[in-house]
Order: sequence, then structure tokens, then C-alpha cells
Amino acid sequence: MRTLPQQRAASVRALPQQRGGQRVPAAKRETGTHLYIDYTLIFVILFLLAFGLVVLYSASYYEASMDSATGYDPAFYLKKQATWMAAGTAAMLLVAVIPYEKYRRLWFPAYLISLGLVVACLFFDPVNGARRWVKIAGFSLQPAEIVKIVTILMMADMIARFGTAVRSARVWLFMLSFPTVASLLIFGITRNLSSALIVAAIAMGMFFVARQDYLKFILFGAGGVLAATGGVYAVIRMGMQEGANFRFRRIVAWLDPEKYAKSVGYQTVQALYAIGSGGLFGKGLGKSMQKLGYIPEVQNDMIFSIVCEELGIFGAAAIILMFVLLCWRLMAAAANAKDAYGAFLAVGVFCHIAVQVLLNIAVVTNTIPNTGVTLPFISYGGSALIFTMAEMGMVLNVASRVRTADR
Repeated sequence: MRTLPQQRAASVRALPQQRGGQRVPAAKRETGTHLYIDYTLIFVILFLLAFGLVVLYSASYYEASMDSATGYDPAFYLKKQATWMAAGTAAMLLVAVIPYEKYRRLWFPAYLISLGLVVACLFFDPVNGARRWVKIAGFSLQPAEIVKIVTILMMADMIARFGTAVRSARVWLFMLSFPTVASLLIFGITRNLSSALIVAAIAMGMFFVARQDYLKFILFGAGGVLAATGGVYAVIRMGMQEGANFRFRRIVAWLDPEKYAKSVGYQTVQALYAIGSGGLFGKGLGKSMQKLGYIPEVQNDMIFSIVCEELGIFGAAAIILMFVLLCWRLMAAAANAKDAYGAFLAVGVFCHIAVQVLLNIAVVTNTIPNTGVTLPFISYGGSALIFTMAEMGMVLNVASRVRTADR
């Protein structure tokens, strides 16, 4: 027995259509995938890229002009970021034109290669005390960024294949084993806790959308909050003892950054000074004081603090609004995708961008302990920018193939 929507659809299909002034039988109507360009998404991406270059130059020119490693070139970071932006744009365009169904064959070999690159970090010299990069053909590559995009490809394919079976505990555990191994390997080898958490968050976010049994996730999240609270209490008791773990010390400094302003809390305190001095409309572009050697590596994780200082609450809110608009277009692409695989590709990119933006802003404002998370499109970094642009290409690919009917 047909439902009312089915009856209406059948009646619409039965109606003859007009074409060139002649009535065309319903049997000759065509349905298929039509080219659609999401100009709003493209505009947001270009705006964030352009804004990122401006803010990056403003934040980095003093440090670059004082550093012999940059050749005392004030535009050193700007030039490198512009080069990576060009490479990222090429990657976005390439990914956008290749039918995304072909990506389904790639995730498993890409997964193995990405884990191999994470292991390869052990054989390269550390940078700033961390083994997070490998050098390939003179280019420094951060394998954790590859793992993020591979996690999106992997989870989208498995969710689309298993369908409603993702609600099975056996299937759930099987699927989660892949991102879990990747997260543990990233943290164990590179000590990059933030990237490990982001990989796990991408997988859990995609599962949250796929399973739709939200109560379990809410209970799981509540349990995680309680466990984290207990962990923070334990860290408070041991955080600043002799030989305490550096991350434990960061948690203690998060609770009272001014008390440890001369040690582990220094960067956070300086970032808060920048935010507080910006006021409503900021000091003006290029007029930050905290970038003059006070905030270490200001062009990386803490660049949002310079946005707040120079452009004020108004400028910071405008950038947050652009990220909200970006996330809206990502979910719109997911909602209008022609198949489940394409939908979950867009969902995975949404989870990545949303989580990383929230973590970065939370760290800069001292809402959570300092974890070293970059701000997408704006923070300095080649690997992150190129692979984020590739993810944008995937979403543009999905959005361009909306299923419609000829009328």
C-alpha cells in the first residue's frame, strides 16, 4: 500500500511535462546528478584564507625580522604560507574534480601509509623538542594531518557499507579499532595529544551522526566529564611535585595561570593579556604589543589572541561567525548528498573543522589546558593548510553532485 508522499510522487511523475512548447510524456523525463557549485562555501574558504594571510603577516613580521633563521625577512612566514596556500588550492581543485566514489578504494592503503609515516617520525630529528615531522623531498610533513583526512575517508566508507549494522556492538568496536590504533600511535610516538584527540573526535562525531542513539553518547560523554574531573583533582594533588609530567603541570597552570606565569603558564598569561587589552574594537591592525616577543610562536597556536588584541571582540566574533557559516555549508552538503558515503565525507570534515576551531579558541581563552591546536586556515603551517584544503575539495565534490530531476 502506498503512503501519501508516494502517491503524490507517482502523480507528479505521471503528469506530462513541457519542453520547447511541446508536451513530453513522463516516461521520457530524466533524473540524475547535476553540477552545482556552492558559491557560499567557496567565498567563506577564500575569505578565511585571505584573512589568514593578513593576520599571519601582522602577527609574525616582528619575530621574523628579529630571527636569523628567517634571514631577518619580515615577510618570511607570509611568503611560505602563501606558497602552501597555492599548493593547498591546487589540492582542493584536484580533489574536487575527481569523482569522490573513487576515494573508497584508497583509505586502507592510505591508512597503512599514514601510520607508517607516524612511525617514521622516530627516525627524524626533533623540532622544538617534538618528533612530529618527517622530511620528504625537502618538505617537512606532519603525519598526524594525513591521519585526520584518512580517518574521514575510512569512517565514511565503513559507515556507508555497514549501514544500520553500525548499531551492533561488534561492528561498532571493529570500526572504532582503526581510529583508536591511529590515535594511540600518534600520542605514543609524537606525543601530540591534541592531534590524537582530534582523530578520536572525528571518529566519534561521525558515529554520533550514524548511530542516532544519542542517549548512549550523552551518557558516555557525562561519564567522560566525571572521569576528567576526577583526573584533574588527582593532577592538582601531584601536578607541581618534583618530576611531575609536563601535561600535569599544564593542567595546574590552567587552573591558576598567573601563579605559574614565569614557567608553564607564561604563554597562556600573555595570550590573556592580548585578549584583555583588545577591548571591543581592538587596537587596530598591526598595533599589537604582545606579538613583540611576548607570546612565543605567536603565528601558530596563539594567533587568535592577536586577532582579539588588534580587532577586538568585534573582529573575533566576525571570524567565529565565518567558521559557523563554514560549518553550516558543510552540513548542507551532507544533507543534500546523493548517497551515504558522500554525506559522511562532509560530516567528517565538519567534525574536524568544528572540533579544531573549538579547541583552539578554548585553549587561547584558557577555557581548557594548553594542548597546542592550530586554527584552521589562519595559523601558520604547511601540512595542516594543504590537507585542510584537500578536505574542502572533498566537500565541494560532494556538494557539486546533488541529485535533482530535469524539469
